[in-house]
Parts: sequence; structure tokens; C-alpha cells
Amino acid sequence: VQRKVKAALNKMTPENFDRISEQILQIAAQSKDEQDGRTLRQVIQLTFEKATDEAHWAAMYAKFCKRMLETMSPEVKDVTITDKNGNVVSGGALFRKYLLNRCQEDFERGWNVDMPEPKEGESKEAALMSEEYYKAMAVKRRGLGLVQFIGELFKLGMLTERIMHECVRKLLDFKDEPDEAEIESLTKLLRTIGANLDSTEKGNAMMNAYFERISNLVETELPSRLNFMLLDIIDLRKAKWQSKD
Repeated sequence: VQRKVKAALNKMTPENFDRISEQILQIAAQSKDEQDGRTLRQVIQLTFEKATDEAHWAAMYAKFCKRMLETMSPEVKDVTITDKNGNVVSGGALFRKYLLNRCQEDFERGWNVDMPEPKEGESKEAALMSEEYYKAMAVKRRGLGLVQFIGELFKLGMLTERIMHECVRKLLDFKDEPDEAEIESLTKLLRTIGANLDSTEKGNAMMNAYFERISNLVETELPSRLNFMLLDIIDLRKAKWQSKD
């Protein structure tokens, strides 16, 4: 299963989206004969890994998740998961549950990484070429990919506004000086979903509070790169989320 799904996801592009989606959905449908939805879980996991690794295709993978949700057979079930009335969760509801769990687990785990410092007698260039540096960069890239993917899932109605506010609050909730990963993730998430959150009265009020916090941050001694990111997002909101580029 893993090999087939990976191969299909590698081939997926906006042009062949329908055909490749169909191939993967047929594999996911094998879960009809299982008690624990393991094939479906595997498909979700692989889609997640792909989406967070290739953030520029996040919208396409989110669209694929929406298609999975809409076409999920009610025969697909997981006997270990029940709703509050004790009924086994199945079909689209099960898919949504798996997806939500996966988003929360990955988001809670976080992706703050310490970039390796040059070792004694090692040049800065050598540290940048090290194995540790590549690993740290990969973790950071997937963290940013996750934020964008979560935003795209929300835009398609797969995740609720409440969850988005939780994500924004978590990214704004730092004890001391925020680190680069948090600021970069925050601005990426707001770029993706800011216009949507601002479009409701309650959302707009909460956004005002977030941006007050962001404006206060700009007045602190942040590294200039982070300051520019925050000023950019403030300007973007002032421009009603219409970006120049």
C-alpha cells in the first residue's frame, strides 16, 4: 500500500488530479474490509507528509483530502473510535477525525529547532554543510508546510475557525523573545487564512487582538528579518489582504 500510494502522490499534479485521486481513493477503499481503518490512516499519513514537505502544492493536497472526505464509504469504520453515544465512527466522520488528530499531533509537537553552531575550529560554512543543519532545515520546512496545509484545509471547510484561532494563539504565545520558526509560521498562517478570519464579526475582533500583539512585538528589539516579516503582514492586513505580488 505504502509504495503504491507514495508513487501516486509523487505523480499528482493539478493537470492529472482527477485520475491520480481516483487511483489513491481505490486503495483507501480497502479499509472497507478492515476493523481499524489502517489503510485509510496510512493514506492520510502519506498525504500529510507529502503536503508538509511540498508546501507549494498544499492547496492541491488539501483539495485531495476534501475529495476523500466527500467520497468516503460509510462502510469504512474503526471499531476503536466511538462517538459520544457509543456508536462506531465511520465514513466521512472517521476521515475527519483521523485528519484532525493528525493536525493536532503535528502542531502540538512543534518544530522549534536549534540550528547547529560551528564546532570548535569549524568554519561557519562547514556548519551549514553539516548533516545536523540539513536535518534542522527539513524540520523547519515541514513545520512551515504544516501551517500552510492546515490553512488550506480550513479554507476548504475541513477544519473549523475555532481550530484556526487556537493555532494563531499558540504561535503568539511565547514566553520570552519569539524565535524565527514561530514568527515565520505565524505570518505564513495569517497570509493563508487572514482574509477568511477577518470576514466574520467575531473573527475580526480576535484578529484585532492578535494584531495589537504583533504591533507591540514590532516595537521590541527583534532581529530585522523578523521585524520585516511582521511589518509585511501588518501592511497586508491594512491592504485588505490584497498582496502586491
